[in-house]
Amino acid sequence: MSETSPGMQRQLEIYQSGLAGKKLSVPIPLALLEAKAKEILPPQAYDYVAGGAGGERTMQANLDSFSRWQVVPRMLRDVSQRDLSVEVLGARLPAPLLLGPVGVQGIVHLEAEVASGRAAAALGVPFILSTLSSRSMEEVAQAMGAARRWFQLYWGKDPEVTASMLQRAEKAGYSALVVTLDTQMLAWRERDLHHSYLPFLLGKGLANYFTDPAFRSQLTQSPEADPAAAIRLWGTVFGNTALNWKDLDWLRRHTRLPIVLKGIQHADDGKRAVDCGVDGVIVSNHGGRQVDGAIASLDALPAVVEAIQEKIPVLFDSGIRRGSDALKAIALGAKAVLLGRLYIWGLAVAGEQGVRDVVQNFLADFDLTLGLSGYRSCGELNPSTLRTAET
Repeated sequence: MSETSPGMQRQLEIYQSGLAGKKLSVPIPLALLEAKAKEILPPQAYDYVAGGAGGERTMQANLDSFSRWQVVPRMLRDVSQRDLSVEVLGARLPAPLLLGPVGVQGIVHLEAEVASGRAAAALGVPFILSTLSSRSMEEVAQAMGAARRWFQLYWGKDPEVTASMLQRAEKAGYSALVVTLDTQMLAWRERDLHHSYLPFLLGKGLANYFTDPAFRSQLTQSPEADPAAAIRLWGTVFGNTALNWKDLDWLRRHTRLPIVLKGIQHADDGKRAVDCGVDGVIVSNHGGRQVDGAIASLDALPAVVEAIQEKIPVLFDSGIRRGSDALKAIALGAKAVLLGRLYIWGLAVAGEQGVRDVVQNFLADFDLTLGLSGYRSCGELNPSTLRTAET
C-alpha cells in the first residue's frame, strides 16, 4: 500500500471536497452523526436502535472499557507501507472489519439491509445479515452479487424452520453462520417498553420468516393474506431457552457452513466452543442490549483469547466506535471487529451512501491510528501495544 492509503487519501478527499463546497452525506463527528439520525427517525425507532437493557449500564460499560486501555505509540518505525488486511475463516479481508448483524433495518431506512449490503459490497467489507431482517436473505444476496456475506441465526424452537433457513443461506451464497447465543428471549428494555414498541409485533423484521417455506407451511393463509396470524406464529417459534451445548451437534448436521458463536463472554465458554468444534467466536454482549450490569466486552476479551489459545479466531463486538477502539481490541487478541449502531446511524441519515461514508471514515481513522502508533499491520499489534490507565 502507498503512504497515502487509505487514511490520508480519505482525509485529502474530504478536505478537497470541502474546498469545492461539497460535504459528505453524513456528519463526521460521531455525536453529530447520531444526533442527525435521532432528528430524522421517529422516537420509537431511534430508541429501539439506541437503547439497551435495563438501566443501560452495560452499554456504558462497553464504552468506558476502551478508556481503561491506552495506546503507547512507538516512534521512528517505517510505517509508510501499511497493510490492513487480515485472514478470517480462510478468507483474506481488506481490513479487520465486518458489518455486524442489526435486525429490522427497515425502521431506519426504506432500503434497509439492501442498502447496507450494497455499501459493504462496494467496500469489500463482509456483511452479516440478521435473521430478523426487513428484506429476505435472497433479496440481500442478489443486491450484493458475489460479495462476501454471512448469515446470523436466531436459533428458535422449530427445527424445521431453522433447517430451512440454514439451507436457504447456503443456497444464497452466505459463507459463514453466526449463531447468536444471548437472545433466547428479549431483555427488559425500558425505552421500548415506554413506547410500547416492538417492531416484530407489527410484522417488521420478519421477512426471512414470511418467505420461508417451512414457516409458511404452518399457516392456513399466507402472511400476505393474514399477517396477524403469521406474526402470532413467529411469536411461538422465536427464541429457545432450552438450548444447550449438545445441540450444536444438530446444527453441524444441518449446515456445511463454518459456525461462529456470538455472545461469548466467559473463558470457560470459549474453551467449550473449541471443544465443540465450532469455527470461531465473537466476544459480544449484544451491545448492552441483553444483560444490564454485565461485564464490558473488552474486559471479557483477554480471558477468552487466552482460553482459546489461537485454536479458532476470536472476533469482537460491542462498543466499537472509532479506529482506536478497533486497534485496542485487535491488540488484545481479536482478529477483527464488528460495527453495529455506528453504520445504522449512517443508514438512517443517508441510506447506502451514508453507510459507505461511515465505514470509510472508520477505516481511515483506524489506518491513521495504526500508523501513528508505529505499526504497519494488524499482525504487529499485541498486548504490549497498550497499557492500562491504572499503571
